[in-house]
Amino acid sequence: VQLVESGGGLVQPGGSLRLSCAASGFTFSSYAMRWYRQAPGQERELVATITSAGGSTNYADSVKGRFTISRVNAKNTVYLQMNSLKPEDTAVYYCYVAGYWGQGTQVTVSS
Repeated sequence: VQLVESGGGLVQPGGSLRLSCAASGFTFSSYAMRWYRQAPGQERELVATITSAGGSTNYADSVKGRFTISRVNAKNTVYLQMNSLKPEDTAVYYCYVAGYWGQGTQVTVSS
């Protein structure tokens, strides 16, 4: 299993980013996918979940209404669209499936 995140970076408060996670080594369309994040000195936090077919999603209260998780099974890729970003969204964002983690991508929200 390999999960490769991309799309992180530095953005001003109120800005947007879209993270991508390219998956390989398993039957992507059979698994729910998750995004987590971990800020310095904090525990890893579940941000969003999407079911295998993409029909159902769940979000942490802290990101509801601002973040959207989606997937394209034909591309073995899951996305996290992040809008109205806040400084407290600063963290390393990780893709997760069935016990496997990606390497993470840094998101920094700062003016």
